[in-house]
Amino acid sequence: MPIKIPSDLPAYEVLTREGIMILAEDQAARQDIRPLRIGLLNLMPKKIQTETQFARLIAATPLQIELTLIRMSEHQAKNTSADHMESFYRPFAELTDEKFDGLIITGAPIEHLEFDQVTYWDEICRVFDWTQTNVHSTLGVCWGGMAMINHFHGVRKHILPHKAFGCFGHNNLAPASPYLRGFSDICVIPVSRWTEMRQSEIDAVPGLKTLLGSDDVGPCLVEDPAHRALYIFNHFEYDSDTLKQEYDRDVAEGTPINVPINYYPNDDPSRTPQNRWRSHAHLLYSNWISEIYETTPYDNAKIGLEYTDLRA
Repeated sequence: MPIKIPSDLPAYEVLTREGIMILAEDQAARQDIRPLRIGLLNLMPKKIQTETQFARLIAATPLQIELTLIRMSEHQAKNTSADHMESFYRPFAELTDEKFDGLIITGAPIEHLEFDQVTYWDEICRVFDWTQTNVHSTLGVCWGGMAMINHFHGVRKHILPHKAFGCFGHNNLAPASPYLRGFSDICVIPVSRWTEMRQSEIDAVPGLKTLLGSDDVGPCLVEDPAHRALYIFNHFEYDSDTLKQEYDRDVAEGTPINVPINYYPNDDPSRTPQNRWRSHAHLLYSNWISEIYETTPYDNAKIGLEYTDLRA
């Protein structure tokens, strides 16, 4: 479906080649509808790769999406050109009076740090609080989800003795959830993290509900209705070769790393990895967008003040 992004954003060419419907500015202006406004707070070092991954997923619905790329105001990207950041990203400080139907907060390669040691921790806490008045639904991914659930509920992240790295089967724990509509009983999700959230600590918080979980790598997708949020600790958005890139990087740098589990055919890194999560990835993000569409106020000035369910 149509996603409105700048025609000179690198993701535009990539998604066009893949057959994703991209909407030009003049085309969007002719459609007499209110597009859903989705923000992407991109904390990953490879900004272009990450923005393409998420744009691909949120475009997989029959709704018009307007994507806004957001960066932390107090943190300068080191791995993406200043021109790219200046051209396509807006600092959070400029957006505090604006409303969004949805917000995605990505992961970040800082999980070895305690939350309050992160240089932009104070600002991202302001982002979390801002979502309660200015965002209809928030999706925190990997570190972004861990940070959010910690901020709102005090749930801790725990360092793992070995990196959870590979593709793991996850159980559908809530088949009736609208976010898992169409999901199989078990789905495969890429995992790449040195930390975990523990199911017992999530269960101890009233109102939190785990929707997807793994016997091997623990809870994955947690719903927080009180804060209109989902926390996903793994990486449905990954490309087919993302784990390979991470593995090859660590091998080249001499960093101890296991071959990603259940990723390469026969666990052989010389073979091409197979993508076994793409369909569920599109399904989850499509369900999330559909839930936003069915419950967000038509007048976006009322976001954070009013909850409308079109199914009622």
